[in-house]
Amino acid sequence: MNEISNSTPRSSSESRAEMIEVVLPNDGNPLGNILGGRVMHLIDIAGAIAAHRHSRGPVVTASMDSVDFTHAIRVGQMVVLQSQITAAFRTSMEVKVDVYCEDYNTSRRLRTSTAYLTFVAIDAAGKPRPVPPLLVTTEAEKLLYQEACLRRQERLARHQRNKGPA
Repeated sequence: MNEISNSTPRSSSESRAEMIEVVLPNDGNPLGNILGGRVMHLIDIAGAIAAHRHSRGPVVTASMDSVDFTHAIRVGQMVVLQSQITAAFRTSMEVKVDVYCEDYNTSRRLRTSTAYLTFVAIDAAGKPRPVPPLLVTTEAEKLLYQEACLRRQERLARHQRNKGPA
């Protein structure tokens, strides 16, 4: 990858992705809802796609913030995941993933979760590599970027606390 294309700012719209899957019985728990771990797996994939689109190369998951499941997604419904970059730093990116359930009969969508993940772009040797800056133009994008910077500060502080004495 050449450095010129890697330093050109990219908009969050260039990273947007949407995944849709039908929740099948093997995805469900005994109550007939999708397993939380399955949702987290899908969140990770949707987030990685957006990060890959932004960085135009391989990425690894560095962290996932807490995920609250506000509504159940039933077997037989569709799970819809929408992801996009909210901030790009030197080698890392924050990605927002919104999760929805969609009813087959009504096409009604209900947001069930939102997660923020951090991905690090890596080179062929598995070492972190620079990512393009994020082009932030709309007021909504500016707000998402500011919030992402605050979450990043919290993550870095938590990481330092968790390192503790050796």
